[in-house]
Amino acid sequence: MAAPKKLILIVVDGMTPATFERAVEGHRAPVLAQLAAHGAYSRATSVFPSLTPVCLSSIATGATPDAHHIPHLVWWHRTERRIVEYGSSFAALRAAGMAQSITDTIYNMNQQHLARDVSTVYETLEAEGLTTAAVNITCYRGGTKYLPTLPWVTKAAYGPKRFFFYSLFESDQTGAPLAVRNRAAGSVDAYASVVGRWLVTRDGFDFLAYYLSDFDYASHAHGPTGAEDVALARVDAHIGALVDAAGGLDEFLERYAVILLSDHGQTQVAHVAQLEESLQRYADSIVLTASNRAAQVYLLPEARVNAADVARALDGAESVEMTFRLEDGLPVARRDGSDCALDELEHPDAVHRVGAALANPNAGELLVSAAEGWEFADLGGRHHAGGGSHGSLIEGDSIVPVLTIGLDARIERITDVKGAAVAHFGAVRA
Repeated sequence: MAAPKKLILIVVDGMTPATFERAVEGHRAPVLAQLAAHGAYSRATSVFPSLTPVCLSSIATGATPDAHHIPHLVWWHRTERRIVEYGSSFAALRAAGMAQSITDTIYNMNQQHLARDVSTVYETLEAEGLTTAAVNITCYRGGTKYLPTLPWVTKAAYGPKRFFFYSLFESDQTGAPLAVRNRAAGSVDAYASVVGRWLVTRDGFDFLAYYLSDFDYASHAHGPTGAEDVALARVDAHIGALVDAAGGLDEFLERYAVILLSDHGQTQVAHVAQLEESLQRYADSIVLTASNRAAQVYLLPEARVNAADVARALDGAESVEMTFRLEDGLPVARRDGSDCALDELEHPDAVHRVGAALANPNAGELLVSAAEGWEFADLGGRHHAGGGSHGSLIEGDSIVPVLTIGLDARIERITDVKGAAVAHFGAVRA
C-alpha cells in the first residue's frame, strides 16, 4: 500500500463561502480556481463564539471550546482575577496591560490556557513519527523548544518541529522579510508566503499548517465584500507560491493533499454598542468582556445577581440578538424578551455550538451574541463599524468554505479538520 501524500492545511482567516465561490466562479483567483477544479467543495460550521483564537484552537485540536478551554478573544481569568486579552486591538491590549497581554497572546494561550488533556494536530502526528510544520497559526503547541529571534526576549515557546511565528520564532533561516513591518499592506502573509515556499521547495514536512491572516484584517477594515478588492489577489498569490515551489499544479497535487478552509465568516457592521451602559446597575457584581460580535458576562463571587437577571437587563438592547446561560445545568437562550430552548433556534448547529461554549470552564455565566449589523466595542473602545466583523451565532459569522483535495474526508465542522488529517496519515490517535 502506497504511503499517503503529505498534507497541507491552508487556513484563510475570515474568508466567507460567498467570497470563495465568487473568486472561483469568476476566475478572480486563478490558483483557487485551479485547486477547486481538482477537489471537493463544501461548507462547514465554525464554533461559537466565532472568534479567531477559539476557532484556530478548535481546528488545531479537533476539540470544541468546552474541551480546549479557549473561550473568547478576551476573557476573565477567575483564578488570577484579571482580564486575558489576545489582541482585539492595540487599545484593548493597553487597557488590559500591554506586557501581560503580549505574554498571554504569544505564550500563555498555548502553554497555560489551552487544556493539557487535548492534543494538537502537531503533537498527535509527531507522536507517530511524522514531521509537522506551522506558519503563523496562533494555536501551535508542540514538543520542540524555541527561543525568540529577539536577543532581549528570553522566554521559550514550544511548537512543532518546523515552526515559524511572525518572525519571532523560527526553526530555520528562510530569508523571509520581517512579518510585522506593514500589516495593512499584507506583510504578515508575505512573510508566510516566503516561508511556505521555502518549506515546499525542500519538501520539509509531512503536515503543514499554513495560516493566512491578512484577508480577515482587510475585511475588518473594508467589509467582507470590499476585502475581495483589497486582499483576494494577495491571498491567491500566497497560495500560488506553494504551487510554484513544487514546480506547478500537477507536481504540487502529486506530492500533496490539501485542506483549504476559513476559521469563521464575517458580516458587515454599521453600528457599535457599549454593553456596559446597559449593565451599569450591575457594575459592582460583574465583569464584562466584549469584542467584535460576542461578549461574556462573568459573575463575581460576591455578586448579588444571577445570569438570568443580567440577561433580562439586556432585553430591548438593539445591539443584542440573543443571550445564553445555564439554568439547572441546561442551556437556555433568551431573545425578544423571552427564554427558549436551543433547539428552537434557526442558527446553524446552535445546540452543539452554544452547549460547548457554555460548558467551557473559562466562559462567562452569560454569553451574548450581537444582532445583525452591530458590534460590541472592546476594552479600548475600538470597533470595526463601517467594515466587517464576526463572533456571533448568525450564519454569516459562522459558515466557512471547505475545499479538500486528495483525501477522503467529510468536514462538516471546523473541529473535523484534525480528525481528517490524522485519518489521512493512518495515525492511531485522535
